[in-house]
Amino acid sequence: MKVSSTTNTSSTISGFILLGFPCSREGQLLLFGLFSVLYLLTLMGNGSIICAVRWDQRLHTPMYILLSNFSFLEIWYVTSTVPNMLANFLSDTKVISFSGCFLQFYFFFSLGSTECFFLAIMAFDRYLAICRPLHYPTIMTGRLCASLVVSCWVLGFLWFPVPIIVISQMSFCGSRIIDHFLCDPSPLLALTCARAPVMEFFWMILSSLLLFIPFFCIMGSYTLVLRAVLRAPSAAGRRKAFSTCGSHLAVVSLFYGSVMVMYLSPTSEHESGMQKMVTLFYSVGTPLINPVIYSLRNKDMKCALQKFLGI
Repeated sequence: MKVSSTTNTSSTISGFILLGFPCSREGQLLLFGLFSVLYLLTLMGNGSIICAVRWDQRLHTPMYILLSNFSFLEIWYVTSTVPNMLANFLSDTKVISFSGCFLQFYFFFSLGSTECFFLAIMAFDRYLAICRPLHYPTIMTGRLCASLVVSCWVLGFLWFPVPIIVISQMSFCGSRIIDHFLCDPSPLLALTCARAPVMEFFWMILSSLLLFIPFFCIMGSYTLVLRAVLRAPSAAGRRKAFSTCGSHLAVVSLFYGSVMVMYLSPTSEHESGMQKMVTLFYSVGTPLINPVIYSLRNKDMKCALQKFLGI
């Protein structure tokens, strides 16, 4: 893991140093214990939703099938960063290999892209169920639901490979220290031998399209849903619709709010401390909170989880 003494040569960098959260050895062990617990809770929470939907026949509907797939996605999303972060807490060198860094970069952003598309089709499903209830069973068939799920995964994993491959082929000079707990484009581009404004612009365009296209679809769906709910004659029907959509809107707000602050706000050149905290929130916090939001605000899901857990 040596860096050549020639400052302008790149290919000498065989790995990067992820600083993570610098503190004393005791602090690192404390963080290891904390994030281990959070990781296990995230796996258990999302895993419970998958099992509840799988084993409760009443939940074999498009809404819950999408939710179980979303929980499956959340498990992999948090797994793309946390195990490496945990290993980093126990490591003295905190080195991640060049290939390991770019593999994490690819999977983290691909799974995040897939999450954006999933949130959009979940909003579309609620729009059909509430605004087109009579046509819903004939439109949202098992086949369409499966096609939408597959499309999300394919689109998510095809969104960023080209720029990531291009960045991996760039020349990196001097310091290989990344002041972050994961391989993120901003600190990586800062380590290149020469600035790459075209690459930075291309990355910004791709990120903006990825965030805004699903976001506008979600907002459009829920504007129509809100209009339909307010026209509903039954107060009980309005409450049920608000309860179902409220949980999804809460998840959308948490995820999109933090991601937009990170990548689209004028402060995207934030100091590293804030960068880490915001990234931590949407990469670790939201997968942990989402099962709680969905299970607490949904009566059918609560009943299925109680039955599955034997409560």
